[in-house]
Amino acid sequence: MDQRPEPQSPVRAQRLAGMRSGSRLERVLRSGRFAVTAELNPPDSADPQAVYERALVLAEVCDAINATDASGANVHMSSVGVCALLTRAGYEPVMQVSCRDRNRIAIQGDLLGAAAMGVRNVLCLTGDGVQAGDQPGAKPVFDLDSITLLRTASILRDQSRFLSGRVLETAPRFFLGGASNPFVPPYDFRPLRLAKKVQAGAEFIQTQYCFDVGRFKQFMSTIRELGLHKQAFILVGVGPLRSAKAAEWMRTHVPGVMIPDEMIRRLQGVSPAEQKREGKRICVEIIQQVREIEGVSGVHVMAYRQEELVAEIIQEAGLLPRRWQSRTRTFSERSEDD
Repeated sequence: MDQRPEPQSPVRAQRLAGMRSGSRLERVLRSGRFAVTAELNPPDSADPQAVYERALVLAEVCDAINATDASGANVHMSSVGVCALLTRAGYEPVMQVSCRDRNRIAIQGDLLGAAAMGVRNVLCLTGDGVQAGDQPGAKPVFDLDSITLLRTASILRDQSRFLSGRVLETAPRFFLGGASNPFVPPYDFRPLRLAKKVQAGAEFIQTQYCFDVGRFKQFMSTIRELGLHKQAFILVGVGPLRSAKAAEWMRTHVPGVMIPDEMIRRLQGVSPAEQKREGKRICVEIIQQVREIEGVSGVHVMAYRQEELVAEIIQEAGLLPRRWQSRTRTFSERSEDD
């Protein structure tokens, strides 16, 4: 990977001037580098070491680590708890905040608490419905949705006040993100939905799994027509498929995941013992293809409790070395402009 510093273009200079969170992820993106984030799937445990062990693998290859917030409406260690551990150890977290389980009072409190712990990146999500999880009898909240959550976080940060109008003593510093799914119909609505999130305050976007590069190219064509790629950084969601059977299960049971038939046929075309390796090769190929699409600023790698496989994918996709060096539990950075 070319390590030479890139020329300071007017667009890059403008984006660097917009820095306001102090986050490493924001600095990487605004400098024009291709960013890599990955999900840390929280343990079903109260042991902090389980978080540290998973984070250590991801920290070697990523610019930031997403702490999921009861994804799929299943209970795990909380996002704010994982972020507390990650910031304590010196890692760069992205705190996911779902609207499903908390009202606006609790969410605003969590955002302030996260900022106090050193969390600078926040991904605002509506959240999967409780019927998707293993406790469908739980009572959903949905006091806010992802767009109103983005507006709320922006008001805390930019206006230094709560939604009630009460003034904050110290405003949080956040790099705000939203999610997008270009792969489910109505396709023409997805860029417009993304535009609403950008208007509400989203500065980066992480997409759902991309298994259909052709569909994603069409989505990005509209994004460029709307000029949204200049207003927010697009990180494409990618991930490996364990097997053809696992791919079938994902597209049937995981909300929002679309896997084309030809992708499953490709996995079926190799022996069962080879399918996991083939799934990794597919993921690497997709990364290399989306990296060439104008307006794409990075990738977000998702592999449920397969942190070592994430590292292999990032290595084989040619995204290493990153611009910093990692130590046992902390990052040591070079200068911002290296």
